[in-house]
Amino acid sequence: MAWIYLIMAGLSEIVWAFGLKESHGFTMLGWSLLTVAFLIVSFALFSVAMKSIPIGTAYAVFTGIGAAGTAIIGMVFLSEGVSFWKIVSLVVLLIGIIGLKLVDDNEPEKEAK
Repeated sequence: MAWIYLIMAGLSEIVWAFGLKESHGFTMLGWSLLTVAFLIVSFALFSVAMKSIPIGTAYAVFTGIGAAGTAIIGMVFLSEGVSFWKIVSLVVLLIGIIGLKLVDDNEPEKEAK
């Protein structure tokens, strides 16, 4: 269940990062409220996930999902440049995230307190 929370936290990070861009420096009320709400959700889910996932793995996966997802959103919805090396870098990042998940599955899970 911790991994589901961590993935949801990373996806929430994508939403608040996009909202931060769309809030135009917190001058757009709706986008600002959405951003703050997803910031809270994101970090709450992240903190729950870290009860049983090692901090190094959890943080790398959390920020990796957020970074890769936000980059993809930027390319698809915000007309940010797409290049061969951007795609290669995103693939390498995603392979790293999957690798961390696979390695963590082979380690004994900590008991949540």
